Amino acid sequence: MHHFGHIALEVRKRLFYREPCAFTADSPARLLSAALGATLYSPATRPRLADDVVKQAGRGVVSMVLCLEDSISDADVAAGEANLVSQFAELDGVTGVELPLVFVRVRTPEQIPDLVRRLGPAVRLLSGFVLPKFTEERGMPFLEALTDAEATSGRRLFAMPVLESPELLYRESRVEVLEGIFRSVDKYRDRVLALRLGVTDFCSSYGLRRGPDMTAYDIQVVASVIADVVNMLARADGTGFTVTGPVWEYFRVQERMFKPQLRQSPFLEVQAVALREKLIKHSMDGLLREISLDQANGLLGKTCIHPSHVLPVHALSVVSHEEYSDAQDILRPERGGGGVMRSAYTNKMNEVKPHRAWAERTLLRAEVFGVANEDIGFVELLAAGLTK
Repeated sequence: MHHFGHIALEVRKRLFYREPCAFTADSPARLLSAALGATLYSPATRPRLADDVVKQAGRGVVSMVLCLEDSISDADVAAGEANLVSQFAELDGVTGVELPLVFVRVRTPEQIPDLVRRLGPAVRLLSGFVLPKFTEERGMPFLEALTDAEATSGRRLFAMPVLESPELLYRESRVEVLEGIFRSVDKYRDRVLALRLGVTDFCSSYGLRRGPDMTAYDIQVVASVIADVVNMLARADGTGFTVTGPVWEYFRVQERMFKPQLRQSPFLEVQAVALREKLIKHSMDGLLREISLDQANGLLGKTCIHPSHVLPVHALSVVSHEEYSDAQDILRPERGGGGVMRSAYTNKMNEVKPHRAWAERTLLRAEVFGVANEDIGFVELLAAGLTK
């Protein structure tokens, strides 16, 4: 599979200076963690779940989570498990389709070996498990269960812990909890694909809910947690992990208080005014702003609960030609001794040593999401995906 693979080849040639690479569920973890993109969640109780997975794959989704936790009621867990096993068996018979990376969000550690056993041969389609309300105390049994299930099945299985517990939010316990989380995920580093942020749970601890005109970064108590998670768990010194952006809850807004956050000029330049109006109508201007803030704050990828959120996440993840040029210049072998230079675009300073980690991260993103042609911006990427 590869990002934007659902778009026609001739369109991709127009959009990309360097196309996204191909990858599979067996690709190296470092590549997969960057390639997750918009991870689409779906309740495991959906009766046509297998069809949904195939349909979303055809729309450009490369990672999905089938949820047995908060998205279904307590009374539906057993039915959800049974449906999950049945739908995996159906997916196992699908041919001619590149299925996305599929994860299951469980409630208890005991579900992991039980589901792996019940899936039988269809376990080959499973990439791993999403572990809820992760702390060192609650998380270690999940990681131990995953390791045992992996050994039993002979299948590489990844963990994606969700950081969403109140202890992580509270100032008086945050550092201690983060230190414990680091100890646990560091011990199982080769199996932790990414850490996910549960911002909705953070907000619930204070009775808060961000509106469609606000981002997670406008809620200061939440923004402070994101900053500390990145500070302690996403460092660029080799000890960090990929941390993904929080879910965006809205997909249609009836009334807004503030002006739209999308400038008109990028849409006027490519005659895409109708696209701008559609994005605003469906609250995508707030989503686009939050994605940009995710990336500026060191997050990569995003949890999504609606298919319409997938393309904006992927479009804004594509590396611009200017970013790619800067990253390549910084990482040239002859620059190994450091120094400062003017960018090829003659609009900024590139300082080799301080910008090296950024450049390495940018080239990894370029590998999985591609590099846009020099005259291509996010508007053209969005428009191409919506009108393929």
